[in-house]
Amino acid sequence: MNTVKRSIKISIILLVSLVVMSCSNTEETKTPPIPDQDFNEDWLFFKGSVDSGENVTLDDSNWRKLTLPHDWAIEGPFKKGSDLRTGGLPVHGVGWYRKHFNIDKSHQNKQISIEFDGAMNNSKVWLNGTYIGERPFGYIGFEFDLTPYINFGGDNVIAVQLSPEDLSSRWYPGAGIYRNVRLKLNNAIHIPQWGTYITTPKVTDQQATVNVETTIKNANSSTAEVVLETTLKDKNGKIVGAVSVPLTINESSEKNVEQSIKVINPERWDIKSPTLYTAISKVLVNGQEVDVFTSEFGIRTISFDANDGFILNGNKVELNGVCMHHDQGPLGTAINYRAKERQMQIMQSMGVNALRTSHNPPSPELLQVCDRLGIVVIVEAFDEWKKGKVPNGYNKHFDKWHEKDLRDMIRRDHNHPSVIMWSIGNEILEQSEKDGWKLTKHLNDICHDQDPTRPTTIGFNYYPAPFVNKLAYQVDVVGMNYWPLSYKEIKEQNPDIILYGSETSSLTSSRGVYHHPIEAEFQKETHHVSSYDAIVGPPWAYPPDAEFDAQEQNPFSLGEFMWTGFDYLGEPTPYAGKDNSTHGRWTLDWPSRSSYFAPVDLAGFPKDRYYLYQSQWTAEPMVHVLPHWNWEGKEGKTIPVYAYTNCDEVELIVNGKSLGRKVKGVDTTDIPAEFHDFKKGMYTSKYRLSWNVPYHPGSIKVIGYKNGKAVAEKEIKTAQSPAKVELLADRNEINADGKDLSFITVKIQDKFDALCPTATNKVNFKVTGEGTLVAVGNGDQTAITSFQANYRDTFSGLCLVVVKSTKKAGEIKIEATSDGLESNTIIVKTK
Repeated sequence: MNTVKRSIKISIILLVSLVVMSCSNTEETKTPPIPDQDFNEDWLFFKGSVDSGENVTLDDSNWRKLTLPHDWAIEGPFKKGSDLRTGGLPVHGVGWYRKHFNIDKSHQNKQISIEFDGAMNNSKVWLNGTYIGERPFGYIGFEFDLTPYINFGGDNVIAVQLSPEDLSSRWYPGAGIYRNVRLKLNNAIHIPQWGTYITTPKVTDQQATVNVETTIKNANSSTAEVVLETTLKDKNGKIVGAVSVPLTINESSEKNVEQSIKVINPERWDIKSPTLYTAISKVLVNGQEVDVFTSEFGIRTISFDANDGFILNGNKVELNGVCMHHDQGPLGTAINYRAKERQMQIMQSMGVNALRTSHNPPSPELLQVCDRLGIVVIVEAFDEWKKGKVPNGYNKHFDKWHEKDLRDMIRRDHNHPSVIMWSIGNEILEQSEKDGWKLTKHLNDICHDQDPTRPTTIGFNYYPAPFVNKLAYQVDVVGMNYWPLSYKEIKEQNPDIILYGSETSSLTSSRGVYHHPIEAEFQKETHHVSSYDAIVGPPWAYPPDAEFDAQEQNPFSLGEFMWTGFDYLGEPTPYAGKDNSTHGRWTLDWPSRSSYFAPVDLAGFPKDRYYLYQSQWTAEPMVHVLPHWNWEGKEGKTIPVYAYTNCDEVELIVNGKSLGRKVKGVDTTDIPAEFHDFKKGMYTSKYRLSWNVPYHPGSIKVIGYKNGKAVAEKEIKTAQSPAKVELLADRNEINADGKDLSFITVKIQDKFDALCPTATNKVNFKVTGEGTLVAVGNGDQTAITSFQANYRDTFSGLCLVVVKSTKKAGEIKIEATSDGLESNTIIVKTK
């Protein structure tokens, strides 16, 4: 034993890395496991090129100090003439991040690694001047071993260079280390990154079989005798199953271990009851813990049928889905758990039960949110394969990186019960190639090899090309983008195929904006699109009504994923177009800088279309009426009034007088439309009710009836002149953790508390106490004021201010003032 100790002491003097490779099992027991460390604070940032930015002697004292996650592009400014697919924000260039840190000498026997959940993009990493590695794909997580290069007991400098390129994306990707970073101090014997794979192959109401496959790494230079102990706990922390097994692991190797645990009377993870369990994996040496690894999972069954669609726990579920890009509106792409949770809660309130992560791997936080809310997810890997859509897209890296990126995505996400499919592509150009099926099969096989429990899918858009060229037959489930009129034909020609609408509608609108007549094209003088949601969109778009009808007529479909749940930065269709003379760059009518597609705007405020989807996707009685009722100068002129409801019928009351009831599905509404194969004429909708009403100030009120009984109502009143600022926080108490957010809606109201629907007042904000102002927004696709300013103009009477807590409990005071209006103050407590 003394010889071993002397050997270790000599190794420390010669080379730190040899210590880790030669420590014995006894040494392991002296160093208990250390939880992964949050490594987000105290980074230094410089935007621009730096000679030898990785050098330990570089003077970085004047660099900006910040806390990750960080999106440098959201800091602006918006720039006319940029590639507007990405919103006119500086998403390309070079940025450097550096961090000084110390690892105590007592940790010399540890395996030190750093884990990034994502860095946008073309990341390169150095430690103490030595190149560690790179990862081009900005959406994928990665980990690097730092052990051989650590200066134990002294200063260490980790440097990260990012160089996102112009014309690398078809949407706003953000820029920077925009996801979380962790430092890991593991013992030589430990469970590595993404080290468990949990499945539930057999589930009944009486008993579930939970299989846990665990990887254990032995970085020692000698064989290790260990015990793997796995314990399952329910949502209340009660132990519901446990198993342990002794193992021998050879030196410098990894071993996969499969364990099976029975759970009696399991609670299933389901959309209506998303119950989560926890698996705690402990590695013991000589009876002492050397590593603890925790994994959340759910007990559930999924299946897909050509005729019955998606089956969750034995029950057919129609997928009411949305596609979502990864930005968080005014917050940009810098991941925040509460921001993602708010987005998905708003979606869920609209009736959403499914999400497609278009068109890339999501953040871990998004899947955690969906696990906890009960939203099923299609995790998508790529927007491009070998053939590129933009000059600097993923196709440049596909050959070298696609298999590692795809496998890593699946390894990271396979324990999430919310994940039901792996999408290997979106509108890939190989659809048009005769041999495109070969690459499709290759990617499909990777998915099945890595995770045989979930099906694969693709979002196809070149019908009938994926069928003619056989790509559609290489995946398990076929997604069709924007082909609602072809579902029946596809099914008749391919009766065994499993089909769904992977991307639908793509209609555009601006919240609170109404053009008369409603048949009018989008207005270039305002750069807004009418919220009557009738006809305006790109050539492939169509009203939601068409998809509702297609899903009803084709019950074999799994459902739909509407484009998109939230407006997103970039791609300001219909105020954009491709200029082929500039290598695929998009031009636009400035200052449009974000999308118009969603039923919820960039700030998270519902548009009218939100209620149209809610009327189809929810059961709680609701009724909605539009437009607003402030039409000065149009007295006596006809204003189209629409109602959306999930009730049987709706009564419209104008200024106290009933205009009668209309029955949903019977009293149809004619909607002018030109979309997809609907080339001419009127599109009749059974999903909307409408009246033509001569305008006179006062109010419009709708009452929804079920079985002849009034069960819901909504009233809109003509507002007088703006008089005051109203503040409403989504949460009046948040966590004092330096991360939690409160989203505060700002309303311009008249003296009777009615919303002023056309108000554009500038509102100034002052935030004091234990919090900071982190973002402002208003949902206006044309507003180019910085999202980080301390003021905002209201748009259609509303704007948003977002505050973040500090790490000290107390109060955040938010004051809102506007010239000529009564000011307001709100307090948000932090604990």
